Amino acid sequence: MAFDPLTDEALPDDAGALILAGGFPEVFGDELAANARMRASVAAFAAAGRPVLAECGGLLYLCESLDGREMCGVLAARATMGERLSLGYREATVATATPWLGADERVRGHEFHYSRVELWADNPRHAWTLQARGAERPDGVVEGGVQAGYLHVHWAAFPGLASSFAHAASLEAATA
Repeated sequence: MAFDPLTDEALPDDAGALILAGGFPEVFGDELAANARMRASVAAFAAAGRPVLAECGGLLYLCESLDGREMCGVLAARATMGERLSLGYREATVATATPWLGADERVRGHEFHYSRVELWADNPRHAWTLQARGAERPDGVVEGGVQAGYLHVHWAAFPGLASSFAHAASLEAATA
């Protein structure tokens, strides 16, 4: 079921999981920051250990702030917009297992962002190891039931992801 983080005041009551796909939170930063009730709803959902999959714009929304604007505060991180573009297709390996992805599973996706996320944890549990043009680097973070990173997974190239994520949501709903 859909919701609008700009205008809705809470996540749907019967949400079993949350997907925060890419987007442009920098364009809507003021509106996202102004919707304190939705930000609190997202934070409570994540704090309850519910499955949350966030890609790019979703990653920024889960940070404590984006260019000084208050975001959801789910991740101990600050996001800032910059001038440098990160763009391209990526091969990725799961760096930290989640209920829907096992460690060392491989997926494909892409990056497209002008932002930077500063994680405050000393030893963050990264979501992905990205490979491109012969280089590897970590991406994102896994905290509790949250997997967040810049990678936009190509779900058609990894069709089991949708069913694994839905299964994780159903397991979580059964224990809630």
